[in-house]
Amino acid sequence: MHSFLKNILLWVVIAAVLMSVFNNFGARKPAGAQLSYTQFIEAVHNGQVKEVVIEGKAVKGITSAGQKFITYNPNDPHLIDDLLENKVEIKAEPPEGQSLLMQIFISWFPMLLLIGVWIFFMRQMQGGGSAGRGAMNFGKSKARLMEEDKIKVTFRDVAGCDEAIEEVQEVVDFLKDPSKFQKLGGRIPKGILMVGPPGTGKTLIARAIAGEAKVPFFTISGSDFVEMFVGVGASRVRDMFEQAKKHAPCIVFIDEIDAVGRHRGAGLGGGHDEREQTLNQLLVEMDGFEGNEGIIIIAATNRPDVLDPALLRPGRFDRQVTVGLPDIRGREQILKVHLRKVPTADDVDPKVIARGTPGFSGADLANLVNEASLFAARANKKLVDMSDLEKAKDKILMGVERRSMVMSDEEKRMTAYHEAGHAIVGLNVPEHDPVYKVSIMPRGRALGITMFLPERDQYSASRRKLESQISSLFGGRIAEALIFGSEAITTGASNDIERATDIARNMVTKWGLSEKLGPLAYAEDEGEVFLGRSVTQHKSMSEATAREIDEEIRAIIDRNYERAERILKENMDKLHLMAEALVKYETIDRDQIDAIMRGETPPPPKDWEDNPPAAKGKARERDGGKLASGAPNPTPSPAARSYR
Repeated sequence: MHSFLKNILLWVVIAAVLMSVFNNFGARKPAGAQLSYTQFIEAVHNGQVKEVVIEGKAVKGITSAGQKFITYNPNDPHLIDDLLENKVEIKAEPPEGQSLLMQIFISWFPMLLLIGVWIFFMRQMQGGGSAGRGAMNFGKSKARLMEEDKIKVTFRDVAGCDEAIEEVQEVVDFLKDPSKFQKLGGRIPKGILMVGPPGTGKTLIARAIAGEAKVPFFTISGSDFVEMFVGVGASRVRDMFEQAKKHAPCIVFIDEIDAVGRHRGAGLGGGHDEREQTLNQLLVEMDGFEGNEGIIIIAATNRPDVLDPALLRPGRFDRQVTVGLPDIRGREQILKVHLRKVPTADDVDPKVIARGTPGFSGADLANLVNEASLFAARANKKLVDMSDLEKAKDKILMGVERRSMVMSDEEKRMTAYHEAGHAIVGLNVPEHDPVYKVSIMPRGRALGITMFLPERDQYSASRRKLESQISSLFGGRIAEALIFGSEAITTGASNDIERATDIARNMVTKWGLSEKLGPLAYAEDEGEVFLGRSVTQHKSMSEATAREIDEEIRAIIDRNYERAERILKENMDKLHLMAEALVKYETIDRDQIDAIMRGETPPPPKDWEDNPPAAKGKARERDGGKLASGAPNPTPSPAARSYR
């Protein structure tokens, strides 16, 4: 806002100067009768002119009879001679309203305007839009200072990462009472590196530390140090630490530190670039000859593997705090924090939502609550109920329903058998995640979806579970072949084949789950050049070993393909029953699936009576019309499922 007002003020000043110039050059009312130049010369020769005042091209005068007049000189070189010969008194003055200073200013105005515009754009290029920035402050730190009384976030607003909070709680105690630790020889940690996936709350924890300790809080992004000019980043690092020393004890938070803290000497080029000089200065400031007592550096990144080793050693970042994805209890606590801001109905149970959202980060859960409130607002509800949260969860897990897309009856039937094949195989193999929902409603880039959700948080997978996943991935393709014939198999299983092959390859080359090849790592190093990895490819296995790997991968795929085919043949009646239910209802959940597996006719879904698929289909046909082309869609599989 401050930058916007400064820009407005600049243009107002320019407009005022332009108006002043135009007014000075604008037409003025003549001071007396206006004569033609011919009449004026005749009057001079006849001795009728007493005196004249020459103001630029304007010639003002008084006749012998005392009348005033004005005329304009058309660059007559003999005018002065004529006036002197006829004894006319001559006076010369600058143009009316223009002093000497104004004339100088007007003559220099275009150059001044050009210089002003150049300075304005240079300020914009150098971050001049921010307060306190400009051409003279290019090397100043961009860190924003938040005073202790302005930070309202505390540990009460952070949930789902109790271990991380315990790690940083000691820093808060040190800032509040340093003598408690110093009397036993302890010193305050210089740096804390918070590592974790995106959206897990690393920035939130840093703000909460400052809020709990009641100390000033400097915040800056790693990318704010790096500019196109070498040496600017190092200057900003020095300036940031100078400011922090003035406000010590304080916290300096560097978000996304991997933007400036990557490996030095990495890549194909040289090492003396702007980013590496900035990193060198940061290392010196964190562990230099000058003491930085009372300054705690907190940094956050989700790429610790690319950071320079010198940055990670004790004495710079004394401890690393891992902020991982929350477990079921953590998700429940996070949901309670976000649901406090939303009016909820009595049927909302955070524990049920937490159980159905494994793998969700704190940001995902905040988005879920927000989507639920939007669903409730669209329905003109006063409270957010459990159905809104379920819809929001389905939208995040499976994608947005594409109701405008029109599918032919044959395509719907093909997709129904494809998804039913996934579900039935998944229900009949050991250690497979339970089926949460099956739908042939197009969502995102998928024509249909079979969603599996684990009953509890899982941190590893057994060989039996991985092979069960491979079997269920081939269930859709096998169902198409059994019902419609091998010639009618579609491209819809492309993503299933890719994922099944990846699982089998990782079982053999990475995870040591092949009895034939044993517990050895055969995977190629896929490090990238900019991380300092080797550019050349190193062959880590013989051709015979590579052949054995291919044969073992093929054996795993064939074994599970045959198992899936056997399961579908044994449950052909259930396959038909589930496909018919999908064609009729479009989406079935756990209750309908359990009834089908018992051989019973499934009951309609809960919301089917209010919004039956037939009405949806009519609306889609009315709104979207028919597809422009009947060519097969090469996009990812209709069975794009989520294994969370």
